[in-house]
Amino acid sequence: MEKAFLNKISFTSLGCARNLVDSEVMIGLLLKRGYQLVYEIENADFHVINTCGFLESSRQEALDIIGEIYQYKKKGAKVVVTGCMVQKHRSILDHHFPQIDYMLGAGDVEKIINAIESEDKGSEIGSQKSYLQQGQVPRFVTTPKHYAYLKIAEGCKKRCSFCIIPDIKGPLQSKTIEQVVKEFNILLSQGVYEIILIAQDLGDFGKDRKEKDGLYLLLKELLKSKKDFWIRLLYLYPDEIDDQIIALMQEDKRICPYLDMPLQHINDRILKLMHRKTSRNQIIETITKLREKIPNVVIRTSLMVGFPTETEEEFLELVDFVKSYSLDNIGIFAFSKEEQAYASKLSGHLSQEIKEKRVEILAEAQLEQVRKKQQDKVGNTYRVVIEGYHPESKFLLVGRYYGQCPEIDGQVIINDARGVDEFGVFYNVEITDVSDYDLVGKVISKEQKENPLALCQAQLQKKFFIDINM
Repeated sequence: MEKAFLNKISFTSLGCARNLVDSEVMIGLLLKRGYQLVYEIENADFHVINTCGFLESSRQEALDIIGEIYQYKKKGAKVVVTGCMVQKHRSILDHHFPQIDYMLGAGDVEKIINAIESEDKGSEIGSQKSYLQQGQVPRFVTTPKHYAYLKIAEGCKKRCSFCIIPDIKGPLQSKTIEQVVKEFNILLSQGVYEIILIAQDLGDFGKDRKEKDGLYLLLKELLKSKKDFWIRLLYLYPDEIDDQIIALMQEDKRICPYLDMPLQHINDRILKLMHRKTSRNQIIETITKLREKIPNVVIRTSLMVGFPTETEEEFLELVDFVKSYSLDNIGIFAFSKEEQAYASKLSGHLSQEIKEKRVEILAEAQLEQVRKKQQDKVGNTYRVVIEGYHPESKFLLVGRYYGQCPEIDGQVIINDARGVDEFGVFYNVEITDVSDYDLVGKVISKEQKENPLALCQAQLQKKFFIDINM
């Protein structure tokens, strides 16, 4: 009897959106080879886990997921582990799961077929620490069809003292403007309306080639398209937000007035210990200028508490900053001691108890500001893309306005959906209430003009390929 062809693959992508793009490339390569993507662990012949190795919590998550797959996978199914944790912390994986069939480094994305089809256990971990697709590479976009991530650079040229990203991902490497424009236009042609540009720091785009004003010139090229779309910027450090970028956001509303601007702290001594390039005054000047030039701008940031030697007074300075400058969204993190990071060697490390307490205090201060800020939106009408049913009730719908990034920010909850006849399109929604980080609203009207986001509910769930022909 002829042996059945084993071709069903499950994929788990952990960590950042850059990892997700790598996973989408691997899926695209495998689908083109004839494999089939499945979502149930017990049905897969192969399991691929793309890991994150940035923090201890990220590594533990990967170990938990791999353990779960081994618990529920069918007998004989093969397990392939890829990504940052393989690149930097393979010994941990070897210790916990010596039975892993194959490992691929973070830069070895295009070797996924070798890993799947190898008859022997093995690994390929090259010297390239990160992957940046170039030329003709299939990619299977897994996000809803109206938005997608576009990775424009990998690696990092900064050396923040708490961070091991340069060690994990390697030095900065940017795509060419021509490559990004090509991918951007293909996404638009596939019906994508919101394109989220991602890199460790968008502002460093092109600096590996010693190019000046790389991000500004890239955005100018992307905006030459006559189509209607949203460009969202993740992430842009405060020292990279210059007058040219601000002017471009003022001139062309297709760049969302939304910035994810990692700050980490506001105290000058702590910023210096963190090896950050900005001071308290520079950060405040940037925020003030943004709000003067773009009054409707939404600012998201990340802040770290419990950095070594952080005093109570310095922490309270951060709390006061959050209260005084009322940022829209903040990701709050406790300092994580990573052995390879410069900061791990500093004296004055704080207890976990103190760090957790400071996270709690800062989160409470931020939530108080968000509640006040959200109330100002009640009575206003926003252009909202309605994306589907609320996960907890089919009597509610959810969507986003420009100030809400997928997966990381709040949503607009639609409690009066009369007039909604399709998902993935824009409606004018009046905000009637708030629920902490979420807004609540009712649909006033459907946006009448035709745009590439006009997709029916079934189309919204459809996945698609991107083949880049250079």
